[in-house]
Amino acid sequence: MSTTIEAPKSMMQRFLDVVEKVGNKVPHPVIIFLILIGIVVVLSHILYMTGAKFTTEIIVPREKEAKAEVDAAYEPPIYDSGSSINYHSYAEKSYDIETRTIAARSLLTTEGIRFVYVSLIPNFMGFTAVGLMIVAMAGVGVAEESGLVNALIRKLVMLSPAWALTYILAFVGILSSIAADAGYLVLIPLAATAYISVGRHPHAGLALGFAGVAGAFTVNVLIKPLDAVLVEFTNDAIHLVDPTKSIGLASNLWFSIASVAVLTFLVAFITDRFVEPRLGKYNPEHAADEVKNQTASGLSADETRGLWYAIGALVVTLGLFAFLSLPEKAPLRDVETGALIGNSPFMNGLIALIMILFLATGAAYGYGAKTLTSLTAIIKAMEKAMAGLGGLILLFLVLSQFVAYFNYTNMGTLLALTMTDLLKSANFPPLLLLIGFIVVVALIDLLITGAIAKWALFAPVFVPLLINLAVSPEAVLAAYRVADSPMNSITPLNAYFALVVGFAQRYDSRAGVGTVVSMMLPYVVIMFVVWTALFAGWQQLGLPWGL
Repeated sequence: MSTTIEAPKSMMQRFLDVVEKVGNKVPHPVIIFLILIGIVVVLSHILYMTGAKFTTEIIVPREKEAKAEVDAAYEPPIYDSGSSINYHSYAEKSYDIETRTIAARSLLTTEGIRFVYVSLIPNFMGFTAVGLMIVAMAGVGVAEESGLVNALIRKLVMLSPAWALTYILAFVGILSSIAADAGYLVLIPLAATAYISVGRHPHAGLALGFAGVAGAFTVNVLIKPLDAVLVEFTNDAIHLVDPTKSIGLASNLWFSIASVAVLTFLVAFITDRFVEPRLGKYNPEHAADEVKNQTASGLSADETRGLWYAIGALVVTLGLFAFLSLPEKAPLRDVETGALIGNSPFMNGLIALIMILFLATGAAYGYGAKTLTSLTAIIKAMEKAMAGLGGLILLFLVLSQFVAYFNYTNMGTLLALTMTDLLKSANFPPLLLLIGFIVVVALIDLLITGAIAKWALFAPVFVPLLINLAVSPEAVLAAYRVADSPMNSITPLNAYFALVVGFAQRYDSRAGVGTVVSMMLPYVVIMFVVWTALFAGWQQLGLPWGL
């Protein structure tokens, strides 16, 4: 009779086990955010009574072009939840740099109480993640219920070498930022499905997908809409000290491409070396019923026919959108500039394209594979997807109030500016100042997750400061890209963190916040250190940042 002796756990594995146990003992996320709201209410009044304020230069929308009234005190837009980008409010050249005094605002004053009372619905409706999630899931639900998602993953597994699966998923996850939030809604659950289909732990797939999508959100091998906003903010900050100088959309292209390559390897390496070994062999005992029997079996004749039908639907749908967007005066181009990327109907409604693609291909697959044979069946698939969102919508209702109250009080802004002032007064040499800047932004990212909101605060301060120290503005923007991303996968204020917890519970009902945090910690720490080192080496070698 033989016995299996488990290998002793490393110190890091034991530490992550403790993190998971402690994290999973915290209250339900809804309760956590209700407690945080209470803390914000009390702290806001304390700061208000002490007269906390800060005078600085910030980027604000022009009143004549802004979509919403600009308050006397700067407030990061509540829709900027870490990944969501609303391009309507950031049309090109629609903002100026102004000197403003930002003061703490209390939620217990007459004005604050009025804000709490009247903003309940606007806060929730302005939380972009809610609408994006519901619209996307209408299409994704059809694709999933028809069997298309499972068939595609099994096909990918059959065609890909076993060793390459992790690298392919990491690379696609990083590239998914071109479509803003689509990666959170599509790539992360697909990575888990891919892993379980080959007998690997689905939580490792979730962690891999989350790290790729969130942890490298600011870089890509392509120019994406977020670049236009960040570059324009950078140029306005440059003009404070040199009105004749500007940088272009591709000013960080070479560094971004190198970052994608390094981070793809790094995310895959961390998954294979640290995350999956710690998780061990997957036991589906506590999984949802629909995932217990997922395997990597071959495709039947009906499933193969369904895939061909789905390919046909994909070609037709892409052809239709090409007709609506590629011609010179196509309806999905910007009316004034004719641009397709940036502030255009095509980019502002990109989630509609994602939804239609999944809906069309899912319905076509279902018809071909005989899994969805009527319109009623398709509608029921959409209803099933919506029914599963109830708990998440409740969480988003509470989370949206917390984000709005926190932004209203200006506490995050005051903290960011205070840390910035301390960093400026430290008199570090340029490289150390850049690294300090990366650390400060990363810490603030735990509270203010939006890439646009933070850059509106930091650009007018750090870009001129570092230009005066002979540091190129391209380097400052590259440093911001490094700082903004890794923390996205560990802060509960990321609107999609709760979604990932929900995905994890699908495969193990015992999973919680601690499960996700313990899985993502190795990615956050290693990605932050290695990426910062890549940046420092690039700066010291004087390599070109982009075109």
